[in-house]
Amino acid sequence: AGKSTLFNNLTASDVYAADQLFATLDPTLRRIDVPDLGAVILADTVGFIRHLPHKLVEAFRATLEQSRESEFLLHVVDACSQEREDNIFQVNEVLQEIEADKVPFLMVYNKIDLMGDFPPRIDRNDEGVAVAVWLSARTGQGLDLLRQVLNERLGKRMVEGVLRLPPRLSAVRAHCYGLKAVQDESADENGNTLLTIRMPQKSWEQMVKRFNLDRQTLEESESGLRN
Repeated sequence: AGKSTLFNNLTASDVYAADQLFATLDPTLRRIDVPDLGAVILADTVGFIRHLPHKLVEAFRATLEQSRESEFLLHVVDACSQEREDNIFQVNEVLQEIEADKVPFLMVYNKIDLMGDFPPRIDRNDEGVAVAVWLSARTGQGLDLLRQVLNERLGKRMVEGVLRLPPRLSAVRAHCYGLKAVQDESADENGNTLLTIRMPQKSWEQMVKRFNLDRQTLEESESGLRN
């Protein structure tokens, strides 16, 4: 489908790209900067997922499960393949098997340069939400549209505002800095730390669960938090 080529061109990296089974075995992580969002981490995972028999799904489970932990999935499809719809169905089946089918996703129809005079475009649903981008990873046509949609879709899944932390929650402060989510820091008259943060909704939910943040802390903070 050309996902490694797309990955390379988005991140200016040099991931091995080939049209063969398991050309990418392990997830490769690269950073890109998206306007209005900042740094976004992309993972290039195992390809040709439709060919994975059950035993290999188990063998590659650790690799595949990275999809389940993701904020957002790019489902890259060969737009000119006669098996396009079947490939989409098979990938969705495996995503369901590894419990990644609830992760928000975007269809990326690649290789439009092989479809004649087919311009890059964004498809939107009735609510105006971008659901697909048509592009060519090889020529770069439509990559600007993909970045635009990433900004739109991911930007709506951000939690931002001021987090009020008493001294006993210094580990939460360190965690926020580790996520590069802190935009500003100050203190109030009671010795609480005031962190101006911006982080993905999923990271916020994981942090609340990990540190077992109590209701009082959340109530005091969430008045200034929004997503």
